[in-house]
Amino acid sequence: MANETHWARCQCGRLGAEARSDTRPQVVACHCLACQRRTGAPLGVIAYYPAGDVTISGEAQRYSRTTDSGAAFTNAFCATCGSTVAIETAKEPPMIGIPVGAFADPGFAPPERSVWEESRHAWVTLPADIPHFLQGRIAPKAQP
Repeated sequence: MANETHWARCQCGRLGAEARSDTRPQVVACHCLACQRRTGAPLGVIAYYPAGDVTISGEAQRYSRTTDSGAAFTNAFCATCGSTVAIETAKEPPMIGIPVGAFADPGFAPPERSVWEESRHAWVTLPADIPHFLQGRIAPKAQP
């Protein structure tokens, strides 16, 4: 995944993101209730890139919420089809997340950690060899 460029886009193609990086993105599977509602799926999987490595094209609508840790979490989504294409967080260093599904690439890198497993659907399983956390990555680890 290093030294590669990946393109993501919404369902209708009006909003896109180009992610290029010299390093593998941080891919996180999140089972929190907010991600379940954001995706309409039992979990969200987001690839995080340094903010300077992502270019957004098209017009995005934004929705911000406060996370359990108190940080801002902003979804950039298409006003036409509603697909989230980018996520901005208030964490340091500045990162831009792109939902892995927006890449439409079955060969994309798998998650390197799983967070908020306290609200994980019991039938969802992820590889046992990645870190599993009951909440965020500073919370106690969950049993996979």
